[in-house]
Amino acid sequence: MLRRLLLATVLTGAFTVTSCAAGDVQVWLTTADGSKALSRQTDITFSQARSKKRTPAAVVIDPGKHYQEIVGFGAALTDASAILIHNLPASQRDALLKELFGRENGGLGFSFTRLTIGASDFSTRHYSFDDQPKGAKDPTLKDFSIEPNRAEVLPVLKQALAINPDLKVMASPWSAPGWMKSSDSLIQGSLLSEAYPAFADYFRRYIDAYSAEGVAIYALTIQNEPHFEPTDYPGMRVNPQSRATFIGAHLGPLLARTHPDVRILDWDHNWDEPQSPLTVLADPTAARFVAGVAWHCYNGNTPAQGVVHDAHPDKETWFTECSGGDWVDAKDALVTSAGTLVETMRYWSKGALLWNLALDEKHGPHLGGCDNCRGVVTIDSATGAVTRTVDYYALGHLSRFVPPGAVRIEAGPGPKDTNTVAFRNKDGSIVVLAVNRGKGARTVSIREGRRGFSYDLPPGGVATFVWH
Repeated sequence: MLRRLLLATVLTGAFTVTSCAAGDVQVWLTTADGSKALSRQTDITFSQARSKKRTPAAVVIDPGKHYQEIVGFGAALTDASAILIHNLPASQRDALLKELFGRENGGLGFSFTRLTIGASDFSTRHYSFDDQPKGAKDPTLKDFSIEPNRAEVLPVLKQALAINPDLKVMASPWSAPGWMKSSDSLIQGSLLSEAYPAFADYFRRYIDAYSAEGVAIYALTIQNEPHFEPTDYPGMRVNPQSRATFIGAHLGPLLARTHPDVRILDWDHNWDEPQSPLTVLADPTAARFVAGVAWHCYNGNTPAQGVVHDAHPDKETWFTECSGGDWVDAKDALVTSAGTLVETMRYWSKGALLWNLALDEKHGPHLGGCDNCRGVVTIDSATGAVTRTVDYYALGHLSRFVPPGAVRIEAGPGPKDTNTVAFRNKDGSIVVLAVNRGKGARTVSIREGRRGFSYDLPPGGVATFVWH
């Protein structure tokens, strides 16, 4: 029911943040039944905010105690997403990109996105930027070209950057070119040690080529999910010792000379193996060049981010992939997505990305891999109709209200079955996101200094509170 209602919502830009009077608390609500979807509720005041129920211990907000600075929120511009968006009529494409990347007229203000360096499972063909016939090699990369991205990815990305020039772009390969691997294929295999110099230069050329198109690469990872070798789409195994050697002796020094502003992030895989990035960071040579660690949501739990952060507090934490999909019951999809975003922020993430920005009504286009993933928006491949999914609203509860430059601030734990996180924006406003994962209503009581308020959050509901 929830998915059906949310997918029926048209792109009207129906919500916007307005200045609030001293003492007023703005409330924005999405409900499990879809009757409220990032809907502005009646403002409450600190003096009037009382629940009829017994108030549990308050979530104490301390703006003076701050943690990571936020870079932003968004989703990956995969080949599939770019194809679907690019093929929309110009006026509809413009409206959608302004809705996603702009802040005017109710835009979500996405400020972080991810590209695939070559094909992923969400591509219509498998390719790298330097493919060779079986048995052939190209160690000087004379055939390197980003031509496969020119038709859809680059035009859509450039339009997003025109809307939001501060958009941060990270990039990850699903595989090195096959000739650099033990399998001589984009499918499976590991990176050959003799290919390290060429693979490092592959990244440099990619950054150069995108820079020539007016796109700055903010960060990269050397391999998406390096402990996984899928059988039907590009992938590559790179163990932590190999990643440390490649970064420390090859990619790190090369980018330090040519692109010192580009961050190298390690891991880009699940929470269940924190020892893998810890091994890379234990290598003093590699650690010099690693700016932070990137995480995915598919196995393990968010506290793993804290384990690595506590061991290396000088390294950044990033959340770079999590997909919604049909494996989660529709009634739980909203709070699953929103709760994951809350928890990754509580465990030090500077930015958070969901997976595909857009998919069609058949969960594609894709070639191998996930056949029931959900995009942030759904674009009907026949009609071009654009609808929002629960992930749109989960992201919007953060991205719309927490712009780049905000900092996470102290927020105590909420009542049972809830997730809460708090931020202070540059303008001094305070933002709290609360998620009710329970089966019944939960009274969320929030206190800042000597003032406080309470709100009865419906089951499966998500609320953002904003005040000055």
